[in-house]
This record gives sequence, C-alpha cells and structure tokens, in this order.
Amino acid sequence: MNNKEIIEMTEDHVMHTYARYSVAFVEGHGARIKDADGREYLDFLAGIAVSNLGHSHPNVIEAICSQAHKLIHTSNLYHIEPQSRLSKLLCENSFADKVFYANSGAEANEAAIKLARKYFSGADKPRHRIISMEKSFHGRTMAAMAATGQKKVQEGFEPLLEKFQYVPFGDIDAISAVIDDKVAAVMIEPVQGEGGVNLPPEGFFKALRKICDEHGVLIILDEVQTGVGRTGKLFAYEHYGVEPDIMTLAKGLAGGVPIGAMLASDKVAAAFTPGSHASTFGGNFLSTAAAKAVIETILGEGVLENCNKVGAYLTEKLNALKSEFDFITEVRGKGLMVAMEMTVPGVEIVNECMERGLLINCTAEKVLRFLPPLIITEADVDEMIGILKSVLEEL
Repeated sequence: MNNKEIIEMTEDHVMHTYARYSVAFVEGHGARIKDADGREYLDFLAGIAVSNLGHSHPNVIEAICSQAHKLIHTSNLYHIEPQSRLSKLLCENSFADKVFYANSGAEANEAAIKLARKYFSGADKPRHRIISMEKSFHGRTMAAMAATGQKKVQEGFEPLLEKFQYVPFGDIDAISAVIDDKVAAVMIEPVQGEGGVNLPPEGFFKALRKICDEHGVLIILDEVQTGVGRTGKLFAYEHYGVEPDIMTLAKGLAGGVPIGAMLASDKVAAAFTPGSHASTFGGNFLSTAAAKAVIETILGEGVLENCNKVGAYLTEKLNALKSEFDFITEVRGKGLMVAMEMTVPGVEIVNECMERGLLINCTAEKVLRFLPPLIITEADVDEMIGILKSVLEEL
C-alpha cells in the first residue's frame, strides 16, 4: 500500500481523534524513518519521546522476538519473569522499592492518583485533594485529565473528577498558599512537556520536598516524557537532588511497545493490596522484556553520555539560530528534550520541515519541540539545523 491508500483507509475506518499528517510510515532504522511511498525523513520527534533508542534498535528487536517465541501473555494472576527482572532493574536504579505496571502513561498516572488517595484512606482525616500545575499534561483518562491543567483537554468531558487544584508551575508560594491537611499529593512533571518544555526555577524541587514533608503530603512525579534518559539522566528528578514518593513512566520505557509503570517507596506502595488495583495486560511478558532491553542499553552503552553531549550541541546550534532570527525568543531544555519558543505560530514551520524531510513538533502554539532519539549524532543535528534554517529564512 502507498501513502494515499493507507490514508484513505484510515479516514474511512479510524475515529478522527487526531489531526493526522498526510503520511504513513512503514519502516525505520536509527533516526531515519520511511513512508509508504519510500521517502526518508530525519526523525527529531521519536514518536513523541518514545523511540529513545531510535527505530528498530537491535537489542529491542532481539528481546521482543526472543520473548514472542516463548510466551506473550498469562495475566498477573501468575508470576512473570521479565516483569520481575525489569522491576529489580528499575528499583535498583531509582528511589523506588515497588513497581505497578499498566499500558500507558495515562494509566500509570491513574494508578498514582489512586495510590495517593488509598494511602490516606485509612487515616482519621482522609485526604483526597491533589495539587497539580497549570499547563501540565497527565493524560486523557478521567482522573489524568482532571489532573491536567489545560482547559482544552477537559472541554466536553465535564463534570470532571473532583478535588484537583491547579497552581502555576514552579511557583512555591502558590503551592504554600493552598497546601493543607486535606491535600494527599502534589502531582508535577520535572519538566513540562506538552505545556512547552517548561523548566522549574532553581531550588524549586528542594523547596517543594520541604513543604510537602512539613505537611505530610506525597509528591507524584510524572516522568512519562522526561524519564528513561530523555533529560540526560535515567530519571529527571536526579537533576534536582530530591526524591519523589511516587513516579510514573511510560513513553520511552519499552521502545514503542505499550507500557506504563508506577513506582513507589515501600511505605506508600503498601497501600495497594490484592484487589485494590489491577491491569490485565500490564507488565506482560512482551512489554517488560522490551523495557528491560531498553534500560540495560541506556545504562550500558553510553546513551546517557551521548544524550548530554549531543543535547548541548543541539542547544548551541538552536541558540545560533536565535541570534539570527528576532522572532525566536528562547531556547531551553535538558538533555535531548529541547524547545525553541517564538513569537510566531509553529504549525506551518513543522509542516514545511516535514515537506523537506524533517520531523519536529509544535506544542503550546509557538514552541518548537525537539525530541530526537537519544542515539542521535552531531551530524544529524547539523542536517536538522540546515533544514530548519532554510524554512525559517522563508518566514
């Protein structure tokens, strides 16, 4: 099938929940991806921070194929060896003691919200309220959507799940003003992704940890986009010198195989007992085998070092563009989660880049977002900058 045939079939039979680009990809290797007409693109989006090791990484392919030949599913009524091995790996390399598995970031966040409320459910004064951030994004299931501080995500689905309160991202005074003994948790992204790749001010997370400890409030870190090496550390909270009570992962965890994970300390995880939460497909043989291969590759093959090195190079090159074009106002980010904010809309820039064989993304209307595979090279960055610059010059 070619692009046109796939697009027509999609339009006829798939619900229109996405404003899709007029292209259908069929093959990818590393940072390159081909459409059904055989055209190649340089991928600086990586499936929205999912394909952290690039497309068709041999370690991930081997893990998937090897596991698929043996066993794919039995359910969580039984023990699952690759799930156990992945959990051990995640806990040994994070603050956490226990892991719960789901199938997506939204499901992982639902689990985190449920765990926070369940943790306080047996107290004399149960806590239900969750503080989250304006411009945040936590998913599109009912609880995750209620936690999301963006009206456009929530419109048409009211009434929302109750007891969520939004404050400006990075504003410790705003949190101090609303936190009390009815708050169960503060839910926050270490770097806001969909909100525009927004970074917190210096010292914010240490101040947040302090105020949450003073009030007995849990911190839920949504690392669905920032986790698994995206910011140059395995988990983004490592940049800030604090640890959460609960953390969620998804996107980059299994290299494209659907998975979500919710990690917690033993103290908090104990609130979940048999029957309190579950997922039929969560943590199945295939997804956890793929995720184990991803984590081992990131930790063992210099991926984090490359992320920091090439991330710094990308930021440098984008800042060079900023000096040339007065409509670029800021370049910001961590590792290979980088944004370029402008005074002009970014949608047409994204479209024109795609016409020239480059995949990037626009979020928050005027923010170009760059989320390439963590194995990207400086030569790839140079090629991307060349295409982007040619598009910007036409503005």
